[in-house]
Amino acid sequence: MKPNPIHLSHFAHREFDSPDAPGSGVQMSGQFLRMLDEARDRAGIPFVITSGYRTVAHNAQVGGVADSSHTRGLAADIAYSRPRTLGVILRAVYAVGFPRVGIGPDFLHVDIDSGKPVAIWDYVETRHVA
Repeated sequence: MKPNPIHLSHFAHREFDSPDAPGSGVQMSGQFLRMLDEARDRAGIPFVITSGYRTVAHNAQVGGVADSSHTRGLAADIAYSRPRTLGVILRAVYAVGFPRVGIGPDFLHVDIDSGKPVAIWDYVETRHVA
């Protein structure tokens, strides 16, 4: 049985589909989507979703961690291209209470996975310089 999609002001459920499973965006948590929709409203700028729900197979294909919050519909990645845009998105996701935020070079990961600790992190690789 498919979940009943909630109404969103700023997103279509298909924006959260796993690329290998059309229609899977309806697997996203309603609480997560309401928070993200509110953050988008507060930010006043579009949020481009680069990853939402992921099947286990797609998660493995993109190198996601085994217990990825994406596979449970509790996470999304939002693209950004400028530091100012990142700042606007960060202020909005913090204002609505996202407890987990990861900052990548061109995307922001947000999730509400209560099975994981409250955290902020980056995706910058540590490189050894000889």
